[in-house]
Formats: sequence, C-alpha cells, structure tokens
Amino acid sequence: MLRREFLASMAALAAATPALAEGDEPGLQVGVGTPFDRDALVERARQMAAKPYELRQMIPQDWVDLSYDQYRKIWFDSRNGLWEGTGLPQRVDVFPPGLYFPRPVDISVVSGGKEFPLMFDMDVFDTTDKFPDVTIDDTLGYAGLRLRADLNGTGAHTEYAVFQGASYFRGIGTGQTYGLSARGLALKTGDPDGEEFPEFIAFWVEKPSKGAPDVTLHALMDSPSCSGLYTFVLRHGETLTMDVNASLFARETMRHVGIAPLTSMFLFDQMNRDRFSDFRPAVHDSDGLLIHNGAGEIIWRPLANPTTLQISAFGDNGPKGFGLMQRARKFSDFNDLEAHYHNRPGLWVTPGEDWGRGSVALVEIPADKEIYDNIVAYWRPSQPIEAGQQHDMSYRLDWGADPAPNTADMPLRVLNTAMGGSAFHEGLLCVIDFEASDRVPDDLGKVMKLIRSNAGEVSEGVLQRNPETGGPRLAFRFDPGEERYAEFRVQLRAEDGAPLSEVWLYRWTATT
Repeated sequence: MLRREFLASMAALAAATPALAEGDEPGLQVGVGTPFDRDALVERARQMAAKPYELRQMIPQDWVDLSYDQYRKIWFDSRNGLWEGTGLPQRVDVFPPGLYFPRPVDISVVSGGKEFPLMFDMDVFDTTDKFPDVTIDDTLGYAGLRLRADLNGTGAHTEYAVFQGASYFRGIGTGQTYGLSARGLALKTGDPDGEEFPEFIAFWVEKPSKGAPDVTLHALMDSPSCSGLYTFVLRHGETLTMDVNASLFARETMRHVGIAPLTSMFLFDQMNRDRFSDFRPAVHDSDGLLIHNGAGEIIWRPLANPTTLQISAFGDNGPKGFGLMQRARKFSDFNDLEAHYHNRPGLWVTPGEDWGRGSVALVEIPADKEIYDNIVAYWRPSQPIEAGQQHDMSYRLDWGADPAPNTADMPLRVLNTAMGGSAFHEGLLCVIDFEASDRVPDDLGKVMKLIRSNAGEVSEGVLQRNPETGGPRLAFRFDPGEERYAEFRVQLRAEDGAPLSEVWLYRWTATT
C-alpha cells in the first residue's frame, strides 16, 4: 500500500492552503445532536458482536476507480477545519473518500453531553482542474480524520496524528516526520489463510476546553471476528502520548490476536546493504524491536528484510513494554533529503495492566521497495479470546525520537549493528556498537562477552573502544558452514555477572 507517499503528499497540499478571502464562511457542518454516553458505545459494540458481520455500504464506483494521481487532486482545505477561528487548542480535518477508502466512516463531535454528526460536504475540499467529475449522493462520507494543534507556540496549527484506513493511525512528536503506524487490532497476521483487518467505522471527537493539554477520541471497531470500542486520550508534545482503553467483543473464537500492533518499514542497512543498489547507506522507518520483558531483561532485536517470510515469537509473562525504534538519528545515516528517515519516530507500548502470558510477535516480510510496510510487531496472548467473551485492555503509546524508558540504571543500548564478509577472515564478521557509559571500565578486559549461536561456529569475540562513540564495540566471526539460518544471543556483562548491556538477539538467514 502507498500509504507513506499518500500521507506525505496530502500533508504538503494542506500546508499550501492560502488565506481566507473576506466574507468566506468555511467550516465543517454538523447535524442534529443526540445524547452521548461512552457506556452506550460499549454496549453498541457488544450488540454488534452478537449479530452476524455485515459489510458497510460502499461509495459510488467512480470514486473507488480514481487513480492514485487523481486522488491526489482532491484535498481538505484546512481553512474549514473544525474549531478554526476559535480559541480552542485543537483542529480537526477530514479526508475525502475514494481509492483505498471505499467505505466511509462516521465522524461526530461531542459537546455538552451530546454528539453531533459531521455532514458530508464537498465544499470543504479543494481540487485541481484535473480532478474528474464524480457522483455526489448520500452514500458518501469521510475517510478519516487528522488532528492539528499549535505545536510550536507560533499560532499555526500543524498536524500530529492521523486516523485513516482500516484501524490504522499514525502520530509524531513535535517536529518529526511521519513513519511507522499503529493499529487498533491485528488478527491472523502471517497466517496461511490470510490476515483479517478490523476497521474503525465511526469516530467521536470530544470538544476540548480552552487551554486543555489533550483531546479525547472514541473509535468503534468492527470485523468478521469481533467488534470493539477504543478510547484514545492524545497529548501532543516532543513525545506524543496516547492513552488507550479498549473493550473487545468476540463474534467467534480468536486464536491469533495481535494487541497494540505496530507496522513499519525496513528495507536495508549495514546488515544487508549488498542486496540493494542504492546511493543511501540505509532505508528504514524503524531499525529494531525493543522489549522490556516481565523478567526485567532489555532485549534489542535488529530488524531484517529477509528473502522469505520470517515470524519470531519472544515468550513472556507480564511484559513491561515493547516497541519499534529508530535509533539511527543522523542525516548521514540515510543521506536522504526527501524522506528524512533520521527524523521518523519510534513507538513504545506500555501495558496498563498485567497482560499475563503470551509473546511479542515480530513478522518480517520480504520487500524490494521502500513503499511497502513489511514489519509488524504486537503482543499475542497465549490464550484465545473465546466467542462471546469480552476482553478489556489498556496501554499507552509514546511516539518520539527515543520514547522507550531510558534511566540511569538501564543497560547500555545497542547503537548499531553491521555484518558482512571480510578479506582477512573466513565466514562473516559481526560488529555491534554499544553506547558510552561511565559504567564501562577503562580496562575492557574486565567485561564479560556472552556470545551464543544455535548453528555454525562463532569466535570468542574482541571488545574494543569505538573512538567516535566512546562506547565499546564487540566484533566476532561467524562461519555458517552449510547452515541456512542461525539465532544469536549476545550480551556484555560486568565482572560480577550483572548485565551491562541490552541482550542483542538476531536471526541470520542465508540469501543464496
């Protein structure tokens, strides 16, 4: 899906909107208000799950048949944003239907204990003369919404979150560039019979009070397997936070459930650079999966773009958190003046309660272009959600440059990983750079090196200080022999055996 290119182009068009002419009366229009009650929305989701799943009505076919270039010729005029021209701290924009979004979503505004539906209005959009004539009827509706706020204190409201397409949504910290996505729920990801994509079919945006630091958004979800109600409380800033509370209702027994799913893109870096002819040294939205498991271990798993589908499961009990990170933060890491991969957010998930037994799942899908999201990570409970069962959960999402917990007692982070051939050694050379810390002794000979592999042969390893980072660099040789894959586990430890670094895990696979 070209979601990455689409969002970037739509954001650029919105930013180019001119000032209002005198006498214009813009604005999203609302319908008649009815009483609002979140508990009633939860009950609505429960009742939906008790009935057979029904597909929603589609928009006219000529909207669905729009080409990608045609769809880019229509965009929301931000002068029509909800609460534009008021003293309220938020703005809400909407997206046009069509192309990838054949079924509209209902959007309502909550104010004074009532909900007011946003009415579809072509006049809130702007188009070029290349946009074709399309059918306008009562099946039309909006495809999603965008949130804007005064992020820099300049009076200009810029976007920081988008909810559009299935149950996908994106966020950024102030000044960042959109990258990875989150979803409400993942079902059957990587299963042979195909994945199921639940959809947010309706949104309710609560009108914030003046000066409020956050905004509340409710989303009704539906799919063949379940329905559910999600409530998001969003607070923009250098790190965007989203507190999520959700209730799921199973139509049928769900055996492969992905809680707090994250979706990203990883094409290549120094681990597989030789497979791509590209002027850039790396191309990715995220470079690693970080896990803080229930036993207190901090695990760093560099991402891979394998030649065949790879699914990994990291068993756990009561996880403290996990996320997809972007640790490469220098422009020179990517050398890309357009994509700004060095400015993409990481995303950290913190459970709001004990999630019990299960595993953090990582799905790595082969990709040959950066337009494809090929990385998925989520929490998979060990027990299925039985048909008719209600499953309540809560968690927090932090979007930012380094959103994972990083206190003084945290182990040394992995900064970079590289692997490849060497003219002076048989097999492959693996190099892992760790960050600098005063906990690293001057005499690196006092640091224990734990290097394990379930296949092939690995050397004892050499630990040296990297003059650029100031931190330790571990290098070891790996000879796979006839093996087609190998699992690695590496960690630095202090003299007393206490963990000094994160646990570095990696799955190597042969490419020929």
